[in-house]
Amino acid sequence: MPSRESLLDIIDIHNEVAQLGLDLQGVMALVVQRTVELVHADAAVLELVEGEDLVYRAVAGAALKQLGTRVRRNGSLSGTCLELNQTLICADAEADPRVDLDACRRVGVRSMVVVPLVHQGETVGVLKASSGRPDRFGPADARTLGLLCKVVAAAMYWATRYGRDDLFHRATHDELTGLANRALFMDRLRHAVAQVERHAPPVAVLLVDMDGLKRINDGFGHAAGDTALVELARRLKTAARDTDTVARLGGDEFGIVLAPIVSPEALAGVIARYEALIEQPAVVDGHQLQLRASIGGALCPNETGEVSRLVELADQRMYEAKRRRKAADGFPASSFDPIALA
Repeated sequence: MPSRESLLDIIDIHNEVAQLGLDLQGVMALVVQRTVELVHADAAVLELVEGEDLVYRAVAGAALKQLGTRVRRNGSLSGTCLELNQTLICADAEADPRVDLDACRRVGVRSMVVVPLVHQGETVGVLKASSGRPDRFGPADARTLGLLCKVVAAAMYWATRYGRDDLFHRATHDELTGLANRALFMDRLRHAVAQVERHAPPVAVLLVDMDGLKRINDGFGHAAGDTALVELARRLKTAARDTDTVARLGGDEFGIVLAPIVSPEALAGVIARYEALIEQPAVVDGHQLQLRASIGGALCPNETGEVSRLVELADQRMYEAKRRRKAADGFPASSFDPIALA
């Protein structure tokens, strides 16, 4: 049986999952992070089935850079786990014919335990913990993750089935753009910061303020302004990853929770990518317009572990970017440092 400490940890995880409700991505991110802690793994991955492939939809530990990786079901231990609907342990990838040896060597995996996520007869994914050392996992680890998966699979099942229920969706999303609203944004941000406190990877917040909305409303009407907001929202969503949360906070202001973000340099690159995508020409109600937005960002825990201070820093930098843009007579600022202290 799992140890008393492991059972208490699983109860704690159960409570955290319940608080996340229908936030599927939040549930998956929590699970992989806590899996690393529960069985002292180097990495954890939650894989979901897409056709003949398995896709890494949540990652933690040494697998952090593998988000979105696709592997074939055939010829992999995860695929065999799905086919047999059984928990499987690989003691040494170098001597186990069930594994994709080339893939294991690329990421330095020697041993792993793979558990199916099944609820009411429906498989909703696979949870995998791995280590760079052979013989790292045993039956106790498999039983611990099996108990965890019973809790998690049910949460994932209901989130997948009802996560876009009309009443729930309207309560948590902006009607015009379809993005998350301010309440859901703040909830996701608080959760992301709380995970960082549990030694999860760093996260960041971006605040994005659309420039020139009043000119569009005055020149072409409020319907055109709404169309421009919808187009900006679409571009922000296009640039985001599955693990990020993009929200309309109100009016012409948007927010993005980046989870994870690995470094200040990565944050600067993300901002540059968003700026480039936003500023592509757009046709709004038959008029070709140049969309622009001012962006400010802040990192947790690098700069602060307090949610309110994180938002405050991003807000200050966003307005500083807007002031520089206005000073340049409407041209984008080229020297914005998103993480220099305000």
